[in-house]
Parts: sequence; structure tokens; C-alpha cells
Amino acid sequence: MYVEGSPDDLSATRDNRTYYFCSTSCRTTFADPTHDLRDLVRRIAFGAPATVVIVLLQYSLLRFGGAEAVAGALALAVQVYLGRPFYQGAWDAIRTRHGNMDLLIAVGSTSAFLYSAAVLLLPGRLPPATYFDASSAILTLILVGNYLERRTRALAADTLQRLRAILPATVRRIRDGREEPIALEEIQPGDHLRVRPGERIPVDGVVRAGGSSVDESIVTGESVPVGKRPGDPVVSGAINGDGQLEIEARSVGEDTFVGQIGRIVSEAEQSKVPLQRTADRIAAAFVPTVLGLAVVAALGWTLFGGASPTDGILIFVTVTIIACPCAFGLATPAAIVVGTGRAARDGILFKGHDALEQAARLDRLLTDKTGTLTEGRASLAEFRAIEGEDPRALLALAAGLESGSEHPFARAVVAEALRQGVVPTPVERFRALPGEGVEGYSGGRRVTLGRGGVERFSTANRPPAGSARSEAVLAIEGRPRALLSFEDRLRPSAAAAIAELRALGIPTVMVTGDRETVAREIAGEAGIAELYAGVTPAGKVEILRRFQSNGGAVGFVGDGINDAAVLTAADVGIAIGAGTDVAQEAGKIVLLRSDWTQVPVAVRIARRTVRKVRQNLVWALGYNAFLLPIAAGALVPWFGFGIYSVLPILGATAMALSSTLVLVNSLSLRWVRLLPRAPSRPGDRIGEHPVNAV
Repeated sequence: MYVEGSPDDLSATRDNRTYYFCSTSCRTTFADPTHDLRDLVRRIAFGAPATVVIVLLQYSLLRFGGAEAVAGALALAVQVYLGRPFYQGAWDAIRTRHGNMDLLIAVGSTSAFLYSAAVLLLPGRLPPATYFDASSAILTLILVGNYLERRTRALAADTLQRLRAILPATVRRIRDGREEPIALEEIQPGDHLRVRPGERIPVDGVVRAGGSSVDESIVTGESVPVGKRPGDPVVSGAINGDGQLEIEARSVGEDTFVGQIGRIVSEAEQSKVPLQRTADRIAAAFVPTVLGLAVVAALGWTLFGGASPTDGILIFVTVTIIACPCAFGLATPAAIVVGTGRAARDGILFKGHDALEQAARLDRLLTDKTGTLTEGRASLAEFRAIEGEDPRALLALAAGLESGSEHPFARAVVAEALRQGVVPTPVERFRALPGEGVEGYSGGRRVTLGRGGVERFSTANRPPAGSARSEAVLAIEGRPRALLSFEDRLRPSAAAAIAELRALGIPTVMVTGDRETVAREIAGEAGIAELYAGVTPAGKVEILRRFQSNGGAVGFVGDGINDAAVLTAADVGIAIGAGTDVAQEAGKIVLLRSDWTQVPVAVRIARRTVRKVRQNLVWALGYNAFLLPIAAGALVPWFGFGIYSVLPILGATAMALSSTLVLVNSLSLRWVRLLPRAPSRPGDRIGEHPVNAV
């Protein structure tokens, strides 16, 4: 069984293409897990009943003439049908001179079968005992373990399949004023598409005509629909509301938001952490060592220990079967696949080969402020009109003036007017004043809104000194009429999440380019004691390096766009919030929802996953360390060589149970509680009390 894969694996060339493989029995990845599962089910459906019949025939529970011949014929069918992928893997191991687990399985099962066939075909020349049951049971039990592993991969791949399935198969393209249906794959950048109410948006693009409300919860996690009008961006996977939209495609195929997320999930499932690479190196040395041990044990007992040739063959078979390190091969990939799948289900994407392991050892976290700790969008916190003026009339005038601007403050003013049901006053001759604000004319009077005049505004109407708010003044004919205060609020989940990180032993440090007054107020709300303000992008990297020089893994949380340099330099870069450029972000971890709760959850998932990997490796190594001496003859002085009549089957059973234990241990990641317990008293915030250690 072959797949195109990572050059970290062993390679072989076939059909002028290079393929990479490990053991068919432990961790080969497949492009279509469901196809692989169906193939395994067919093989097991044949092998299991055939093995049962062979056992009944071998032990004379079914008595008739030629019973052993029937058992041999069934065993041959099992050997050919169930053993084919193992033989293929074994041949590749021989050609490339790299031992793998297929080689152990093929050698062990074939030895038992060929010896039994020789007994059947050469009556009287060899001891009459046959082991067709052992050769068949070995392959069947290993394939059952295979099925459990593939089932694990299929469950983990559900997230990726759901992502791929949400986009429509066909779309409506507008060309020369006419609408034509085309396949999703045929869309090209620049195409104009029509999206009807209730349909999912198929590509990332820009609205060119129409208006609607769009559910973008796939990106933001927010269930409140977002209004869209010409010029607004739209993202693939979002659901159009009750209006019709004409959009221009900007990113298509794998470049869309959904395509990028799918690629990240797929790469994460197939990535290798350093623990995996270590396990690979051990396994590569383990196979020739085991084969050497099997030969030495078989020859040693036969030549010097009084064992018969039959006993020697069975010793060889038992060592190769018991030593087959399937559990060892499964230890890392099973946990990684389940862990990354669980994370994706919670909206957390681990990118890169070592994101999980680095996140597990994280001991300090640096964070940006604007758009990361805060919501990244200004809101009108206060509107104060001077005494004697009508606040609603002034708000209507300000909203009319700002309707022509794209500045974040402008959108905040218009949004507040709409919220209060105030109709914007029409403004003529609108003009932006770079660095100063905006101006226009209403009723022949010059109206301005900007920083000018803030210092002259009555102190009685101004926020207290040290406030983190930004201010602007609405003036008519140069005379101040209202003071507007804007603020960028702390994300609702930030303070609780930072407290949880502190409970996990990870202090948080703010590093921002904003002024210290604003930074200190936000840091106080978030519960951050250490901060650096007025820092340039290069300065952020310098501060990060300073923390890294003290040892340990240092992470950085940013919005994934402006903080690309420091996200790349961090041991663990975390991009909070995802947009249409998510795959280009420098972060090793992407949080699909702009929710700080996901940060400690990501750390918990990473720590739990790495812990499972280590538990699996300890079990797999301990299993082999305990059973290999038994297989090589440690029990012979007490039980004699007769014990080898059952040891091959018991060895295959023990190996299958070992692999099953590793898989069950890994699958437990799917159900472990990762969020902190609910507050125990009214008014308590999550994060104010200790949580279970991870």
C-alpha cells in the first residue's frame, strides 16, 4: 500500500513517481480513509471466518477425511488475500534495505504456513503438527488492529470532509448579462457570481451588486449576521441571508478560506513531531535487531538446547510475531491524529510539524493588544453635546458627515446612529482632511469632525485624564458642539482565558505599539501585570528574543497579519481570529474564532496529546521488553518446547491487544474535558479558581 508523502519516510519509486511508506500494519496514510476501511472490512470478513474454520479443522472439532487439506487450502487463501499488502511492504523493505514491520509480519506468518504445508505435502518426513491456524490468525488479528487504526484516522478526517462538503458543487456565473451554471472547480478569479438567499458563498470575493445579511459564523464564530453591501468582502462557506448578492471572485479553489483550512487540517494530520521522528529511528533499527534475535534463538535452541527443527521454526515465528512493534508504530501518529482532529473540532488548527509539541512545552506567552486582546473595532463609547444642544440632532449630523468615510471611527458613529434609530442628516461637499478628520456642509454651514478643538473643549465634558479612549470633536462653523469618545473594548473572553493560562503556569505579557496609557488600562482589565508599550514590529521581535534567551518556549498571540515577523520568530505563534488569508499567516496555531478561551484549550490539547504519545511509547517499549525474552525461550526450562504450540497465536493476540490499548488510549482524547469547570459561586468568573492540572 503506497501513498505520496513526506521524505521523512522511507521511499521507493514506482511508475516514475516517488512514494513514501512505513508499515502497512501501523501508520501508512491514505488519501481516502473510507476506501481503506472498506478494503480492510472485506479482508477481515473473509479472514475471520476462514481462521475459525481452520482452528476447528486443526483441533479435530470438525472430523472428516481430508480435513487438514481443507485447512491448508483455506490457509493458502488467507495467506494470499490477507497477506498481499504485507508482502508488498516487505519487498519494498528488502529493496530499500530498510526493515519495516511488514517484513516481520510477512516472515513470521509465511514461516508458519510453509512449515505446515511441508508437513502436509511430505507425510512422515516431519513431525505431524501443522500451524495453519497460527499463520491465518496472525494476519487476521493484525488486520483487526489495522482496522481500528484506520477507523481512528477516518474519525479524525471527519472535520476535513465536512469542510469540503459545505461548498456548493455548482454555482451561477454571470457573463454578458446572462446567468449560466458552472462547476465550482471552473470558477476563475474575476468571475462574477450570483448567490441567492440561503446559499453558501462559494469563493472569497467582493460584493459588486445587491445587499444582504451574511452568516459568517464559520469564520468568526459569531451567530449574528453581518450586513453586506457593494464593496464589502465575503468569505467562502458563509451563508447568504435574505438578499441576493452578485460577487466578484478573488480567491478560488485551495486559495479560499475553506480550501486553506482544509489544507492546514490535512497537513497537521500527516505531520511529524520530533517524538515521531525519534520513534521512526528506533523502529528502523528495531526490525533487523528482532530478525537477528529470531535467527539466533531458533538456531541456538536447535543446535545447543535440544529443540527439534519444528521447535526452532516455531521459536523463530514466535519472536517475529511478538516483537512486531505495531503498538510502537501507532504510539505517536494515533495520538497526533486524534489530538489534531479534536482541536479542529474545537476551532483550533495546529500547523507545521512541531506545533503540538512546542505548544505543550509553552511557559510564557506574549500578546499584541489591538485586534488581539481587544475586539479590533472602535465603538462610540460616549457622545456629549454641549448644554443647550439637541444630542440626537447632533448625532444625526455626525452620522451624515461620516457616511462618506471608511475610517473605523466613522463606522462606529454610523452604527451608533442606526442603533438609536437616528436618521443621518444629508451632508454635501464631503472632504477628508488627512490627519485632521472630515468636513462637509449642511444647510450652508461648515461641519467638521476630528481631533481639532479637543484641547479647547470644556474639561467638564471630557473623560478623566488617563482614559484609554480616543476623542474627536463635532464643530459647526468652527465652534465645538459635541465631544465623541471612542474605545476598542477588551474581548469578553480575554480576562478569563489569561487567568486560566496563569493557572497552567503560563504568564502573559502585553507587547503593543499603542501608547502606554491605553495599554495599561487594557492590561489592567485583562489581568496582565507586565507590559511593553510603544513597541515597533522589530521591537516586538527583540523583546521576544530576550525572553527566549532565558530558556523555555515562548509564544506570541497576534492577529496574524501585522504581527507576521514576531509570529514567525516565536516558538509558538498563535493567530487569533481567521480571515481569507489564514493559510498565509505565520502562526503555527490558528484559532478560527476570535475567542481567547481557545488559547488555554489549545495548550491543554497539546499537553494531553504529548502525554498520550509518551504513555503509548512507554507501553509499547515495555510490552516488547517483557515479551521478547519469553518468545526467545525464557519459559522453556519450566514448560518445555511444547509451549510453542500455542505461543505464536498468543503472541499475535497479545500484539493485537497492545495495539488496541494504544488506540483506545489515544481515542480518549476525543472525550476528555478541556474547558475549566463552571464557576462554583454566583459572580465567580471562570479562571479565578484553580483547575485540574494538565
